[in-house]
Amino acid sequence: MYGFSKFYKYPLPLLLLSLWLVAVFLLSEQPAHSQHPVISNKEKYQSTLLAKRIMPSTLTENVRKTVLENGLTVLTKEVHTAPVVTVQVWYKVGSRNEEPGVNGIAHQLEHMMFKGTRNRPIQFGRLFSALGSDSNAFTSYDQTAYYGTVERNKLKALLVLEADRMRNSQIEPEQLASEKRVVISELQGYENSPEYRLNRAVMQAVFPNHAYGLPVGGTKADVEKFEVEQVEKYYRNFYSPDNAVLVIVGDFQTANTLETIKEVFGKLPRQEAGGREQGAGSRGQEIGVISPSLSTQHSARAKRPATANSTHHSPLTTPIVLREPGAGRLLQVVYPLPDANQPDVPALDVMDYILTEGRNSRLYQALVESGLASEVTASVTSLRESGWYEVLVTAGAKQDLKKIDSMLSSAIANVAEKGMTSEEVERAKTQLTADVILSNRDITSQAMRLGTDETTVGDYRYTDRYLAAVRLVKPADVVAVINKYLTKEARTVGFFEPTQKRITEVADKPDLTQTTENFSPGAPVLFSEVMKYLPPVDLATDAIAQVLPDEFKFTNGLRILLLPDRSTPTVTLSGHIQAGTEFDPDNQAGLAAFVADNLLNGTNSKDVLTIAKVLAERGASLDFQSYREGVHIEGDSLAEDLPILLEILADVVKNSNFPVKELELHRQQTLTDLQQELDEPSEVARRVFVQSIYPKKHPLHTFPTEESLQQIQRQDVIDFKAKHYRPDTTVLALVGDFDLDKVRSLIKNKFGDWEVSGQAPTLKYPPVTMPEKIVSVNPVLPDKAQAVTYMGYTGINRYDPRFQAALVLNQILGGDTLSSRLGAEVRDRQGLSYGIYSSFQAGKNAGTFLIEMQTSPEDSSKAIASTRQILQQIHQQGVTALEVETAKRTLISNYNVSLANPEELTDRILMNEVYGLDKGELHFFTDKIQKVTLDQVNQAARELLHPDKIVVVTAGPSVLAEKSIR
Repeated sequence: MYGFSKFYKYPLPLLLLSLWLVAVFLLSEQPAHSQHPVISNKEKYQSTLLAKRIMPSTLTENVRKTVLENGLTVLTKEVHTAPVVTVQVWYKVGSRNEEPGVNGIAHQLEHMMFKGTRNRPIQFGRLFSALGSDSNAFTSYDQTAYYGTVERNKLKALLVLEADRMRNSQIEPEQLASEKRVVISELQGYENSPEYRLNRAVMQAVFPNHAYGLPVGGTKADVEKFEVEQVEKYYRNFYSPDNAVLVIVGDFQTANTLETIKEVFGKLPRQEAGGREQGAGSRGQEIGVISPSLSTQHSARAKRPATANSTHHSPLTTPIVLREPGAGRLLQVVYPLPDANQPDVPALDVMDYILTEGRNSRLYQALVESGLASEVTASVTSLRESGWYEVLVTAGAKQDLKKIDSMLSSAIANVAEKGMTSEEVERAKTQLTADVILSNRDITSQAMRLGTDETTVGDYRYTDRYLAAVRLVKPADVVAVINKYLTKEARTVGFFEPTQKRITEVADKPDLTQTTENFSPGAPVLFSEVMKYLPPVDLATDAIAQVLPDEFKFTNGLRILLLPDRSTPTVTLSGHIQAGTEFDPDNQAGLAAFVADNLLNGTNSKDVLTIAKVLAERGASLDFQSYREGVHIEGDSLAEDLPILLEILADVVKNSNFPVKELELHRQQTLTDLQQELDEPSEVARRVFVQSIYPKKHPLHTFPTEESLQQIQRQDVIDFKAKHYRPDTTVLALVGDFDLDKVRSLIKNKFGDWEVSGQAPTLKYPPVTMPEKIVSVNPVLPDKAQAVTYMGYTGINRYDPRFQAALVLNQILGGDTLSSRLGAEVRDRQGLSYGIYSSFQAGKNAGTFLIEMQTSPEDSSKAIASTRQILQQIHQQGVTALEVETAKRTLISNYNVSLANPEELTDRILMNEVYGLDKGELHFFTDKIQKVTLDQVNQAARELLHPDKIVVVTAGPSVLAEKSIR
């Protein structure tokens, strides 16, 4: 559950959350760049337009700040769009307060904060799950945060739990030993990434004498040495109300809630007199103001680590070169920036967007369009005591890193010398500002922004000032910060040069053996214990407003679903086209993705740069992603820009023309991506797992290879598009601030002439038999630090009458990495896995039941044996009535919480239509879950869990080849 991550700029992927933790510019209320008092009328007009378009109101106008007598800062913001609320506790401490020898102790403590308290000696993840809370945590440089989002009637229960672990957490030797194994497993996962290893080497050189140079998550050597007394001292030192910020956003009444907060938190003592010890990286400086553009953290459900930079830094004159096993060449360049108390961050963020955001950006044009690189990303980071600008380049096939580095420097120097147009600057400002607005539509993200601003800056109102300062940035300001900070003399450069291909073979060579290990899992989780320690709560679920989308079908077969929502001035678009990878020819695997990925690369009337420019000028986004059963469309924009978003969407699905140059550039990028994917244990395990379940000629068996990608010709792309992109297999769903009749008319105008002929292509999936026994397959990736295991077999489809019972069963088995049977035993008690989950992936056709886990290589066999024992236990003995009731409450609560997020809501509306379900399913779903019985769940366990007929694939280091995975 715990970990860390590095987030590049918008859009933030899959990311559950938009967390901003960096980049700061000024303490005063004065606007940035006041040294330029003369602003032309044109610039004034452009800034006024920008303000009117995307700043209809401040982000913090309803926020109330209260400081309790014990020093706890409380930020509350009422948002009454859905009956849900988010509770977050932010501590002003992170890896910045560490030093060599205890690196990672903040992250380790974050893990231990879920282990229970004196009052509640129980895994807190089980309590959060029983509440139905979408809870997590992360550790970063300057702060550690814990957050949960629940239905509003559970607000007090969350407050009680957070107050309890603020001062009463227990750190027991046995639990610490187990959780240290989990953290080490997590760190080994990061070590699998060449990008992480290069990043760590460069940052250590940039920060030789500062804690920002240490990995946020720590090192294995330090973690192994942690003692209970060390972790307890850190806890007592930093976890107190006067060093914390409590943020609550959602559907509540402020006055009543503040009284509850005083009752629950007010009795906690502040830090004892004498002050708080500071770690090596903390010099007691005032906090500045953070830029909401990027973040670097260690997140509770694991992403990947981050970077840092030092105030006193002597750049290396020659590149740091890592020659290690890997798949592709990487270039990383880091330019030092000052700490958070500096006024240049708005201009630096605008600079970053000009250099690297989108197809029109300067570095994309210089490096990617030229074929030198397959990808370039960058980020501005500013923290309490330092900052940096980081550029990461993935080299194109057979391209020289020195040449790429030279071109990178030349491109930046060219921008500084020749400047940029006002149009570029205004476009970057619009993109940046729209990204901030669009990423704050759900209450969890809004609370994240407030918590980040208050803990890093000391002012929750920062984002409003930041956006105001962004509007004042001019071309001269961008040139000035390039000349000031992006000099060749100041930078540190790192090269990653792979010494060999990681993967020796991805072929299914099954080992048909069964385990002989004598392992007996612990007793099933006693849910009576969970209920015993759960704070009092009204378990009756709040009624959700029965608002349903309006559905329309045009004569050409196009279906649209529209749900107006005036809560924010934005629109979210989600779409589905029945043109997925299941239609890939055997010898051209990757063709469906080729089509989807190239739709935006040009039409009969617009070239790729024009399309990119039209979207960027409005801060809108549009993306196509192929998957097994279709192509998923994602788009969002400010409300007034919806006509532009729909115009571009209609143009590309009807008129895309796939220019040869763009197709070939994409082919090279895809080949580079493939090479890197086959260096990742998770991707290798997934491929081998799927191909071990589904035989050749099955639509799911085929995966792209270098040979299949080379086979794809432009005419193949054109033909696939003409055959599969049809209005009668397309569904669009929109949620947001719009007029129903106007949008319906607009869509009809844009898509009404999309013609269809003949019948849509269909596929019939052949039946797949279960394996007769355990099938173990071990693809070897040399020198990887962590192993990834997939276990499972073919499963059920969305229409299976056991679907809801399977969801409840899965929640009990492995739906949560802490509260489930698998999580409680394999991850929490034994400490064998950083994360272990199960799922029934059910679509129109039979999907897959799978369990995924990450382990240290030496723990793989035991973790697999433990997992099979638990499957056997549930298959034979079933689950308990209390487990079923708790799982049902969790599923219902999580579902209701998800409907408060416009992106998740839009996707649910869309997929209900794609599956042919009644639009009322949006609200019927919870009723169906509530009606699931214990007998139905146990019958599903007998019919759907097959521990002795299971495919087990573990991808990892060569040590795995020396003994059978059983």
